[in-house]
Amino acid sequence: MSHPLQPAEPEPTGAPPGTEQPPDELSTAVALPDGDDLAVIEVPAGDGDAQRSPVGRLAATVERLRREVREAQAEADGRALIELAKGILVERLGCGPAQAARQLAELTEQAGMSPLEFAVEVINQAARDRVAEVTSAFLASTAEDRDSGASAVRLRAAESGALAAHDAQAVAESLMEHALRPIGAEAVAIWALGSDGSLTLAGSAGFSAAEAARWRYVPPGVATVARRGLGERSGHWIGCLSDTQLPSIGQHLHPDGGRAAVPAGTGGRIHGVLEIVWPGPIEPQSPQIVRQVEALAELCAHTLETSTPPRPGDEWRPGVLPDVAELMDLADGLHDPALVLLPYLDAEGELVDFRIHHVNSRFLDPSGRPRGVVSGSLLLEAYPMAAGESELFDQVERVYATGEPFRARRMRLTALVDEVPLAAVADIHASRHGGCVLLIWRMEDETARLASLLQHAQRLGRIGGFEENLITGEITWNGQLYDLYGKPPSDGPIPLENLPAHAHPDDAVAIGRFLRTLLHHRRPASVAFRLQRPDGVTRHIRVVAEPELDTDGRLFVVRGAYQDISAHHWTEVALAATRDQLAHSEQQASERNRLALQLQHAIMPPTQAPLDAPGLRVAVRYRPAETQHLVGGDWYDAVVLPSRLVLLCVGDVAGHGIDAATSMVVLRNALRGLAVTGAGPAQLLSWLNMVVHHLTGGVTATAVCALYDPERHTLRWARAGHLPPVLVRGTEASPLPLVKGLLLGAVPEATYEEGEVQLAVDDTLLMYTDGLIERRDRSVEESLTQLLVAARTVPPTLEQQLDRLLTYSRSDTDDDTCIVGVRVA
Repeated sequence: MSHPLQPAEPEPTGAPPGTEQPPDELSTAVALPDGDDLAVIEVPAGDGDAQRSPVGRLAATVERLRREVREAQAEADGRALIELAKGILVERLGCGPAQAARQLAELTEQAGMSPLEFAVEVINQAARDRVAEVTSAFLASTAEDRDSGASAVRLRAAESGALAAHDAQAVAESLMEHALRPIGAEAVAIWALGSDGSLTLAGSAGFSAAEAARWRYVPPGVATVARRGLGERSGHWIGCLSDTQLPSIGQHLHPDGGRAAVPAGTGGRIHGVLEIVWPGPIEPQSPQIVRQVEALAELCAHTLETSTPPRPGDEWRPGVLPDVAELMDLADGLHDPALVLLPYLDAEGELVDFRIHHVNSRFLDPSGRPRGVVSGSLLLEAYPMAAGESELFDQVERVYATGEPFRARRMRLTALVDEVPLAAVADIHASRHGGCVLLIWRMEDETARLASLLQHAQRLGRIGGFEENLITGEITWNGQLYDLYGKPPSDGPIPLENLPAHAHPDDAVAIGRFLRTLLHHRRPASVAFRLQRPDGVTRHIRVVAEPELDTDGRLFVVRGAYQDISAHHWTEVALAATRDQLAHSEQQASERNRLALQLQHAIMPPTQAPLDAPGLRVAVRYRPAETQHLVGGDWYDAVVLPSRLVLLCVGDVAGHGIDAATSMVVLRNALRGLAVTGAGPAQLLSWLNMVVHHLTGGVTATAVCALYDPERHTLRWARAGHLPPVLVRGTEASPLPLVKGLLLGAVPEATYEEGEVQLAVDDTLLMYTDGLIERRDRSVEESLTQLLVAARTVPPTLEQQLDRLLTYSRSDTDDDTCIVGVRVA
């Protein structure tokens, strides 16, 4: 028995070796059915009459058929060997079938052999390769292995089975048995893509007959996992089906399973989708597995291309171009510009461009080139920028691949002619007819578009145009101008010289000046006047006109426009009234602020001479708000009482303006009067709370009140919702222990706690309002911490220390600030 890869031995001819039978002695044996036996007829080859007899003709036909069968069988065997060699290259090189075919062709050319002879050498070399033996032994010993390399080998075995399959159902069963079940898949479905965008289940494995029948057809536009795979060239891989909420075949059996939907296409055409089902969630697959699955999808595409029957209503069969002449006739019958495109494939069968096979008589090139220049060229050659901003080429390629039509309004088309980019806008429609694409574009007429835009602008702006020929007397108005005048077009236009008769009498002088400038001085002019319409409505109109002179310098045409500015006029009137009212309000507010500021400065000047007290030095600083309209209610006081005690206090009235300033004066004077009674700080704040509560306007305020005894060097103090004083002793600064106290004016009666602190020589006490530390982006605690850090630096004099605190204050609220500094001498 001969080796299957070795050339077959020649069949015996009945002649001795080394001899040849003469031509006139050749004969043909014809086997004819004769009951259960075969009758063999010998027909001499050299007998001319026998050759022309019916039996001779039959013998010649049989011999021809036998020879064709042998040639077809030899060709089929050769194709199988070449495909097997391609499979070996795919496995060894880790590439797809198309890349393997190119590699096989290049190696064959380099070796100087025929494709069949080189394929035999590749297969014989693989048979002698120890790597193949080791791989086979490894697979046999690890049947449950999930390694990606072993899976890739199994996928190659599936490809061989798919090549031998006669339809999509057989391909699905082969893929399931050889490739998909070893990598954990449960089922597979092969979908055929219809020309209308529908999906038909061409073959499946792993699903019940009822499930396959239920999913035998998916109408166009229904979102499924398979259709999602059509939109992504590399396929759509889903780790868990329940995460996507997409319907798919077998979803009730494996709701949490993984899915892979890979488009099955060849030569730029997508014929269907290969969908693989896993029972559970899957992890991202290795690039090698992804490439092998894409290779299986390509094999499915070949099967779908050759086995998919035509649908009812289809005018073509997959893989066969329709009658191009009929499509050209269809394009010529359209009223819009149309192009018939044919796919242009490279040597490897990959789609690289489209040939413009025909353009109809209504075709308009964006750059103005004649039809003959465009017809016959490649799409990207004629319009190289079609692959750029407009993405026109991508859309045409998608239409050709999927069969789904494409429509777009106002797509920007760009042509590149003589290195000058020309742009146009068109409505696009692309559809596939068999193996061709019909591309229709309706170019937007730029002149008509500009005229439409001008009409819209005139309507929105209430503008009407006119032209008046002063020689012939002919006047042209557009429709908008008749609407402005409130006249029907049947009444005819009004000459410019008659304009005063239709205007308010008070505007006659202005109109006369306008006409004199335009008609006599022959210069452009404009005027605003009140138009009195026949319906009794008065409209404010502005007319702008310019003269046009002939070659002799004579005026013969005046062109211009009227615009209804009534709304603008009344807006200006209302705006002028508003400005007057605003100016009056601003004057009143400025006067109030000026009075408040004068009152505040009269009571508390920004700088004040130091207060001299026995054993004590007191300094105050007041910094008004930088914006005058924010005049606030901050106040301070430092006075020696008749009892020789020193009253020290700061406060802050809520709000700004004259009300806050007057309330501040009331509180400051009231506290001075109450302090003469000899009461302590807590009692003083209790009485001051009643004063604030009975003030009109719901005034509230915060305050710190302290009494210093120079003989005992003690300080008694109380607070009403205010920040505590800060004691600076040496290089340390800390707030006084907090005592309870409600802000002034919140309740009719309130009691306050009182604290006492013993002061030493060179101690400094700081009393301040929140304007010194308050910030919008920080809490009060953080701002107080920053103040304590700044207060630890003690300059030689008390005044310098207060000035330094004001200078380096981080406050950003633009509020008044008061500081009272007390230093024990």
